[in-house]
Amino acid sequence: MRSSVILAGGNSLRLGAEKSLLEFEGKSLICWTVEILSQATDEVIIVARDRRHAECLERIFFESNADTGSELSKAFFTWDSIPGFGPVAGLEAGMRRARGRLAFATGCDLPFLKLEVIDRLFELADVMEGYEAAVPVQPNGFFEPLHSVYDREKMQSACIRALENGERRIHVPLQELCVNHISIDQLRPLDPDLLSFFNLNTRADLETARALWPDHRQKSSPSTK
Repeated sequence: MRSSVILAGGNSLRLGAEKSLLEFEGKSLICWTVEILSQATDEVIIVARDRRHAECLERIFFESNADTGSELSKAFFTWDSIPGFGPVAGLEAGMRRARGRLAFATGCDLPFLKLEVIDRLFELADVMEGYEAAVPVQPNGFFEPLHSVYDREKMQSACIRALENGERRIHVPLQELCVNHISIDQLRPLDPDLLSFFNLNTRADLETARALWPDHRQKSSPSTK
C-alpha cells in the first residue's frame, strides 16, 4: 500500500493567500493535488494547521468533488501535531495518520506534480537496497524534502524525536534515515522541464503557474497519453 501526505498548514505570508485554496480552472489547488496523488497512491492525507482549518478544508474539498471525484474515498484530513511548529509537525501528523509502508510527502503549493516522477521516487525508495527515503537533490545541493518518498514509520519516529528536541528544521529528521539522494537530472526523462518542483511562493510565481497551467493540463490529461 502506498500513501501520500500533503502539508496544507502553512500561513502563505509571502504569497498573501491560502495556497491550498488558490483556483485553477475553477478548482482549488488542494483538489487538483489530491486528484493526481489519488492516481499514484492508495490514500491521500491532507494535514491542516489545526482542527478548525482541517474541518474547513474538508468541507471545501468534499463540496467541490461531490459530483465528480472518485478520489473522495481516498482523502483523509488531520492537523499538525503541534500547531504553528512548521513542517516537521505536519509530517509527523501525516505519517501517523497514513497506513502505507511508504509515503510520498509534498506541500500544497506544487501545481505541476507529475505522476511518473512520483512513481519513480517510490521505486527509488527501495527497501531491498537498504533505503528508507528517496529525496531529490537540486544541482546546488538543496534537498526537496517535500517532494520525497519516506519509510512512513521511520520518518514519523524521526519527526517525533525532532519535536521532542524543539527542532523545526526539516533536514534534522532526514539525518536519521538512510536516504537515496536523487539528482533531479535523473528525473528529466520523465519531466524535461522539471516543473514538478515549481512551487508557489510569490504573486509572480502564481502568475507564471497560471500561464503554464493550460499546457500542463493538456499534457497530463489521460486522453492525451
